Parts: sequence; C-alpha cells; structure tokens
Amino acid sequence: MSDGSEKSFGDELERLGKRLDDLVVVCGQLKEENRSLRQRQDALIAERANLLQKNEQVRARVEAMIGRLKGMEHGA
Repeated sequence: MSDGSEKSFGDELERLGKRLDDLVVVCGQLKEENRSLRQRQDALIAERANLLQKNEQVRARVEAMIGRLKGMEHGA
C-alpha cells in the first residue's frame, strides 16, 4: 500500500468514526425524546381517564336534576 492510499484509508476511517460518533449522539437524543414522549403519553392517558370519569359523574348529576325537575313538573 502506498503512503497516499494509506492516508486516504486513514482519512476515510476517521470520517467513518466521526459519523459513527454523530449517530451515537443522535441515537441517545432519540432515546431521550422517546422516553419523554412516552411519559407525556402516559400522563395524557391518565388525564383522559380522569376527565371521562368526571364527565360521567356530571352526566349522572344532570340526569338526576332533570329527573327531579320532571318530578316537580308532574307534581305541580
């Protein structure tokens, strides 16, 4: 191997090493973003369940009030 091709090979190896380092950084960033998004998704799912429960409670209360009003209407 000539000095030129060895240098070229070394440059290429160095370039690939840097690219690999960059990919490792990006992979770490993506893992952190994925973890954060999963946490946010879990929080939103819990919030949705809570809102659905509250909505059901309010619906039941409104239906009960409507029932009482209808009872008052028929009684009057």
